[in-house]
Amino acid sequence: MRVVSIHTYPVKGCRRMDRDTARVEPWGLDGDRRWLIVDEHGLGLTQRQHRELVTMRAVSRPGGLTLDAPGLDPLDLAEPTDGEAIQVRVYRGRPPAPVRAAGPEADDWLNRLLGRPARLVWLGDPTGNLVPWTVPAGSGAELSFADGTPLLLANTASLDAFNEWLRESGSTEGPLPMIQFRPNLVISGAAPWAEDEWVGRRIRIGGAMFHGAAECGRCLIATIDQETGQRGREPLWMLAARRNIGKKLLFGLQMTVRAEPGGPAHEGRTVSVGDTVEVLDRR
Repeated sequence: MRVVSIHTYPVKGCRRMDRDTARVEPWGLDGDRRWLIVDEHGLGLTQRQHRELVTMRAVSRPGGLTLDAPGLDPLDLAEPTDGEAIQVRVYRGRPPAPVRAAGPEADDWLNRLLGRPARLVWLGDPTGNLVPWTVPAGSGAELSFADGTPLLLANTASLDAFNEWLRESGSTEGPLPMIQFRPNLVISGAAPWAEDEWVGRRIRIGGAMFHGAAECGRCLIATIDQETGQRGREPLWMLAARRNIGKKLLFGLQMTVRAEPGGPAHEGRTVSVGDTVEVLDRR
């Protein structure tokens, strides 16, 4: 099994960044979802409310990022280390996170893109943003602005199996591309749905160790075409028919980052396209 692609999403809800290599931090891959767009009440805005975010490219770099979208001039931003300190929530049910506001220039750019008041904020210190549930021993509880766990892994063979179901059903929406599921790590060489059996096990990828936390229940975001912003009914209809387990429509594996005793420090660990994938703790 090997890694075939790596993706990060510098601003939550924006277009992906395709990577050849990424550094592994306790809260996920470097540059992944450290920025968030919020409304005037400090509540996160995503593609659920604004499908035009699929056109917004955010390219992260050490110390900042560049925003780009059709009809707008690119905007280069530095990390607002001295920006206004505020509290925001990704979702209503999540605890507040301490962030820094990017400032009026970024806010004005977003207002023009979205047609509504919005603010861009930066999570400078993810150690203060903890998942509100128990994590496995040895796993970090720190989180960026990811939905539930720091990373999502997807399996090309599972997508192939899913798209075959679509073909057999006569659906006009298939085949779906992997990017519609917005994974961080995509692997090949595994059997279809093999990742179902990796929950609760350690997974070594390149120079880093992860923990299979849970199968990923999909939401309406997965029905949005990540190139056009158009919404369909797949993959949710087919997942409801074939992958409805415990009232969750499952595709992909959520993972946490593990700190292995005697292993390399977080800052020295990376994952790269072509890295081998090894599942430990075999049952």
